[in-house]
Amino acid sequence: MKNALKNKVSRRQFIKKSGFQIAGTTVALNLPFMITSHAAPDEQINIGLIGCGGRGTGAALDAVHAATNSIYPSYGYHTENAIEGAKAAKENVKIMAMADVFQDRLNTSREQLEKVGMNVDINRCFVGFDAYKKLLEIPEINYIILATPPHFRPVHLRAAIEAGKNVFVEKPVAVDTRGVKSVIESGELAKKKGLAIGAGTQRRRDYSFQEVVKRIHDGEIGDLRSGVCRWLIGELWYLDPKPEWTAMETQLRNWMYYNWLSGDIFVEQFIHSIDLMNWVCQANPIKAIGLGGRQVRTGNTFGNAYDHYSVQYEYPNDVTIFCLDRQINGCSNYIDDVFIGAKGRGHFSYQHTGISLLNGQPWRFRGEKNNAYQTEHDELIHSIRIGEPINEAKQIAESTMTAILGREACYSGKEITWEMAMNTKQDFSLEKYELGDLAIAPVPMPGIYNFGS
Repeated sequence: MKNALKNKVSRRQFIKKSGFQIAGTTVALNLPFMITSHAAPDEQINIGLIGCGGRGTGAALDAVHAATNSIYPSYGYHTENAIEGAKAAKENVKIMAMADVFQDRLNTSREQLEKVGMNVDINRCFVGFDAYKKLLEIPEINYIILATPPHFRPVHLRAAIEAGKNVFVEKPVAVDTRGVKSVIESGELAKKKGLAIGAGTQRRRDYSFQEVVKRIHDGEIGDLRSGVCRWLIGELWYLDPKPEWTAMETQLRNWMYYNWLSGDIFVEQFIHSIDLMNWVCQANPIKAIGLGGRQVRTGNTFGNAYDHYSVQYEYPNDVTIFCLDRQINGCSNYIDDVFIGAKGRGHFSYQHTGISLLNGQPWRFRGEKNNAYQTEHDELIHSIRIGEPINEAKQIAESTMTAILGREACYSGKEITWEMAMNTKQDFSLEKYELGDLAIAPVPMPGIYNFGS
């Protein structure tokens, strides 16, 4: 145990009861309406799941483990270990309602949850674009999981906070500047209401990442000078459209390939490294310039998203960070982040996380390993139960904005500053949301694309 919050439960009771930590969090001291300053460690958690895909189902299982202090390695997916680990979770947690645009996706998720004994009443399973509103009307629900495509998260987050719910929201939390600002505003509203907002930035919950960031901040590698972050992988999933699908349904089911839904791969996927960059640098970038395009995934089959990006960020104190993002088969693959200082380097990857020094003994993390996907729910639920709700809205909104800044630099081919990006009125909202016709927006072309449009 490390960095545990001081709370109303003794440290010995807390460790015995929960087995998890609180680290690197921002808390608000006002109390949610559903708890008191003496909330019991086993406070009932009633979950409402909005967005029933694989990530949403995995997040729901992780929340079940956290709420019952059942520590099993689910790694964010509905694995057999996750199912076994949640079977006993019936006393102080309940997945009370579910919402999704599509019935079949909700049904599949509901079947997975039934395997852990979480039988959601069919009368509390809602389908359609307004399904989230019906779910939020249920007064007993006090913990919302938002796992829809990123486009919808700002609106759903605001509605959840206005309804008096604590929220776990997946990242990124927006696809445009309008959405980023909305999330920041929702964070301020949550503070006033004493509600929690936790983000799916699991790297901040990984014990090895926490230790290396701490060592960097303590000066172990000297003054930070530069960094290289890579997320180089092959193609991901794609669903062949069915004849009965409308254009809107096709885009929603393949949401990753449409920038209005996902923010493009640099926002949707590279947000992991982006959030780490801001965490290590303890700042937002000053400006960005970059290039990207569609080399392999061309044509309307893959919407209007790019398949590769290269972005250079400038941070305060003359720190330059280079980012490489790619989804193309048959290439060398790397997922790692290296930050270079005057005396050494900090390395982050899921295979090797540690410090290498120029004239000293290298250090590698060999401590306790944790399932960061579950720890993010551990911390959020614990903060609710002790009346010190975490609020990460601004942090994840700014990381999302950092990713959008890089994307827009590549789309436009121009150098763009943080102030320019924040002051744009960019808004990817649609006039109406229905399963009908929907044209695919043009692929952004550098030199032609109008930044902020």
